Amino acid sequence: MSYIADFEKALEIGRPPNIKALFPNSKALLVSGKVIDRAMLAKGKAMTMAANGRNHLVMRGALMAAQRAQAALIIEIARSEGGASAYCPTNYWNMARQVDALCNELGITVPVAIHADHYGIKSADDLPFARTEIPSLFDAGITSIAIDASHMQDDDNLLASIDLNNFIPSWAGYETEVGEIKGTQGLSSADEALFLVKGLNAHDIFPDWIALNNGTTHGIEASDQGIQIELTAEIHKALQDYGVSGAQHGTSGNSSDRLRAIAAQTKTTKANVATALQMISWGVEVNDYGNAILDADGEFVKVAGQGVSEELWQEMKDYAKAQGWEKGNYKKLNAVFENKIMGQPKAIRERMARRVDNFVYTMLTEVFNAGGTARYAVDAILEAGSYDLGPKTGRIESPDEWTVEKIHARAAALDTDKGPAGDFDD
Repeated sequence: MSYIADFEKALEIGRPPNIKALFPNSKALLVSGKVIDRAMLAKGKAMTMAANGRNHLVMRGALMAAQRAQAALIIEIARSEGGASAYCPTNYWNMARQVDALCNELGITVPVAIHADHYGIKSADDLPFARTEIPSLFDAGITSIAIDASHMQDDDNLLASIDLNNFIPSWAGYETEVGEIKGTQGLSSADEALFLVKGLNAHDIFPDWIALNNGTTHGIEASDQGIQIELTAEIHKALQDYGVSGAQHGTSGNSSDRLRAIAAQTKTTKANVATALQMISWGVEVNDYGNAILDADGEFVKVAGQGVSEELWQEMKDYAKAQGWEKGNYKKLNAVFENKIMGQPKAIRERMARRVDNFVYTMLTEVFNAGGTARYAVDAILEAGSYDLGPKTGRIESPDEWTVEKIHARAAALDTDKGPAGDFDD
């Protein structure tokens, strides 16, 4: 049977209840993150982009690329970017609506998950608000979430994750995290990852993904350290009985060869790309894997005739300078300038989206090995006969061995190096 016929069947059964309620007449196949993970595993040695939708045209371009590549895709925003204190116009509550509208406008026929990335919990004091806010995200069309309590000690990370799981639908994609993304310091270990995943398993929580501090950073990468592939593979091997895939954060500073290796040599199925897409949409010159190129004075290089208009780019730079924002804080321009960006002539908006499209398409097809994974995602839905694919594994650990008291005792016995303290948000 043809892909389109199967796509139509998947539309009937593969959209989660919140998506059906929000968009009853939609032709967009918005799915659980579980579907995307299973598609990559089915193809093998493949990961797809979790495209960070910091602005509307980034999302447009990423969806166009996924359609060309016939690749299953994730669109996401992090809590720091799109939560209650957002610095981006895209947020947890409007992202699904934007993606659904774009899919219908553009005729997108690939499955797309809507991911709330880095839902950060810094301390137990954050839990009461999170218990209220997380359900609101799913009310607004989120289909996948990353509970990131990695800022806390291992036992508190695990206990917070157990607590908040009560507010996440069982069908939703679920990502957990061990170790803040700090570059070369505070690298994650197999023992830490096993502690977290085993403890979750004992409480009937089966993550689809785990994010690690495996040597990379968020934002503009200043060093060539990047992803430590052997460490990542070692940790994934230690977790293999628990059916957890890898989520790779901080891809923007890593070469295409290193990203190909992470897809080929580890169990990574999700690769977050944020800063690169922002810069590409604006027209900043980047290298082949999306890291911004700076001139001799340390300034971004704007490609003439690409991205935003030259006049608007100058206004954006002037504004950043007036605020005292360094290069890493250019991300804060997203919320300030979205309306001006969307108010540019159609030709400029189209070239912004097209530049993202071309970059994402190349990454999906030539680096991530995600081309053609839409077929695997649709097949997974049809095989399950449902939007809910269930867990990849069952409970292995005994709940009696993972009580609150034993969690604290086990954590105290871990030999870990968390690295320096600081603000490591996206």
